[in-house]
Amino acid sequence: MNTIGFIGGGNMAEALIRGIIAGGVCAPRAIFVSDIRAERLAELAGRYGVVPCDTNRQVVERSATVVLSVKPQVMAEALQSIKDSPTAHRLFISIAAGVKIAKIAGVLGDVPVIRVMPNTPALVGAGASAVFANEKAEALLDRALSIFGAVGKAVVVREEDLIDAVTAVSGSGPAYFFLLMELMIETAVALGLPPEVAKDLVLQTAKGAGLLAVEADQNGESPAVLRRKVTSPHGTTEAALKVFAGHDFPRLVAAALTAARDRSRELSA
Repeated sequence: MNTIGFIGGGNMAEALIRGIIAGGVCAPRAIFVSDIRAERLAELAGRYGVVPCDTNRQVVERSATVVLSVKPQVMAEALQSIKDSPTAHRLFISIAAGVKIAKIAGVLGDVPVIRVMPNTPALVGAGASAVFANEKAEALLDRALSIFGAVGKAVVVREEDLIDAVTAVSGSGPAYFFLLMELMIETAVALGLPPEVAKDLVLQTAKGAGLLAVEADQNGESPAVLRRKVTSPHGTTEAALKVFAGHDFPRLVAAALTAARDRSRELSA
């Protein structure tokens, strides 16, 4: 992967740029970026040493891999701006939610396209991304895995329709955990803990639980196993979990993720 271009220089593009430079995936001067905001390009160039481009077409002309890192609502305009660019021997990667590969290929032609659903923890190098490649891009999957693996964990799905499930699970998933943290902090304060103490305890507990779950997974232990280890018979944890079970928490989680999956399908139609 000699050169990488970014059409769109937003937060996710910056996270990827930072990750691929730090991980040695690509040198700064081999990274080309375009954006409608000249001040943003200057900021990225000054911060990371990447090369700013005046047009989207320049990015395509200079890059072997082009990341379409624009918002879904402006993807059509971005594609139109590069439809006459040379596409031979180039891989296009889209991170625009809800934009199917067929829409991209419909403008750019029969080109290698990989669709990726990242999530916001990529901003701190702890993202979860799923990638799907069309037939022409299958041999180029390693490029996408290198880029998104530089900001967390990247996995491959073999059916594009599964991106909707990925959106529900990991794409929207951080918000579910944030909501639980938010409610735990509120309740901790209501139980008498000072707000700063409540916040520190909940945030550290969330961080520790996540790290412990990842480490345990390497030893073949699932979150269910960890939960059982923490739950002593007739103890405090069991008392709390009985409340969750009594309100059919499993059904609620399943319904929430299914609703997110269905909405992703609607937006992709």
